[in-house]
Amino acid sequence: QKQLVESGGASVQGGGSLRLSCAASGYSVSNKCMGWFRQAPGKEREGISTIDPGGSLTDYASSVKGRFTISRDIAKNTVYLQMNSLNPEDTAVYYCASGPWWGGTCPRVRGYFDYWGQGTQVTVSS
Repeated sequence: QKQLVESGGASVQGGGSLRLSCAASGYSVSNKCMGWFRQAPGKEREGISTIDPGGSLTDYASSVKGRFTISRDIAKNTVYLQMNSLNPEDTAVYYCASGPWWGGTCPRVRGYFDYWGQGTQVTVSS
């Protein structure tokens, strides 16, 4: 059974930090593209970061580059998203997703990913 479970979402003040976790089961994150997406109320789900199976190739949306960092722990089969310098525009439901890997950087595209977690709420107050 394939499963992705996000955790770590919370309410935080602007300028604060959070670390989201995505625990995978049923497959290894070392064999998949892994990505983080977010969806704010009334907006489309946007890709914010991806990491390749080797853990070396990453991609970030311009809105989070320099503030967010994606990483993984193979032993724990878990992907993380470290979020620093949070602002109210970061408020959204954050989703972890997995998809196939055909080489190179994983595309930060919603349709590329075929399995999704349930989401975790991040709320940043002003």
